[in-house]
Amino acid sequence: MADALTLARALADPQSLTLDTDWIGLVTTARAERLLGTLAYRLDGLPLPEDVALLLADARDAAENGRRAALWEAEMARRALAPIGCPVVLLKGTAFVAAGLSAGRGRSIGDLDILVPHAALAAVEAALLGAGWEWVKPDPYDDAYYRRWMHELPPLIHRTRDRMIDVHHTILPLTARVTPDAAALLAGAVPLGNGLSVLSPEAMVVHAAAHLFADGDLSGGLRNLWDIHCLLCEGAEDDPDVALAVVDEAARHGLSAAVARALRLTHRIFGTPVTQADRPARVGVAPAPLDALYRRRLLARDDWGRPTRPVTRFAFYVRSHWLRMPPAMLARHLWTKWRARGR
Repeated sequence: MADALTLARALADPQSLTLDTDWIGLVTTARAERLLGTLAYRLDGLPLPEDVALLLADARDAAENGRRAALWEAEMARRALAPIGCPVVLLKGTAFVAAGLSAGRGRSIGDLDILVPHAALAAVEAALLGAGWEWVKPDPYDDAYYRRWMHELPPLIHRTRDRMIDVHHTILPLTARVTPDAAALLAGAVPLGNGLSVLSPEAMVVHAAAHLFADGDLSGGLRNLWDIHCLLCEGAEDDPDVALAVVDEAARHGLSAAVARALRLTHRIFGTPVTQADRPARVGVAPAPLDALYRRRLLARDDWGRPTRPVTRFAFYVRSHWLRMPPAMLARHLWTKWRARGR
């Protein structure tokens, strides 16, 4: 059965495409995985059917507009938080474009994600509210749940620009079985020269792997895995042993398993060059138990971009909640949400 592997191969090796390619399937799958802008940049300059070329040109224009909007939103947050004087670290897509990384080329960017010290949360919250952001989740239970158990404040949206910001104080929920060292992430951040910073190159990979394999249900996972591919490839240009640095960083945050799986799967799906090593840290790409199941979930799209493999998807949905909460807490949470939905 067709799946998103066709898209993965097109991203990794655009030259492999021919004029006989199933362009409708490729484009619809890329759009569904929020990788259309990325695909458009990867295919730029190649001989394409005229209608496909026009569509991808529009996608590049849209991605460029998204890039400018993301950078402007980061600047607005910087201005609002400048009086506080606390570190502000950009995360995810906005960090990639702000740092000029290849992972940002054509990337779909939604919310603005930032990391700040936990001790500064109250001041950051007050500053953002004073600058025009307001709460998205007014429900008292949701608000209390975020503040007590999550790795971020409840999401905020700007009342006039209609753009959301997620203020993180660490990179995994406090209920997770893994506790990353947020202070080390902040200390190792790389200044951009404008009052904002981004995570170190190796920490970016660790964060992407954590978000993909130690937290969520792998929704949008192919895009996140492509981020990891790009970060590793670009890092290898300066340091052929970049995977060793990433593995060391992962160990610092208790995320060795997630990063190891990321290295294996990006190597298998995108052909990412990962140099294997046993010392000073172990880096391997040989398939491990359950890797095939993760691959199956990541590629669960048909050639019209529609989600497939519902049982696999549901299993990973359950897994995402299991990772976030102990069983008793999960039962209470689901019961509370179910009752609220009933009311």
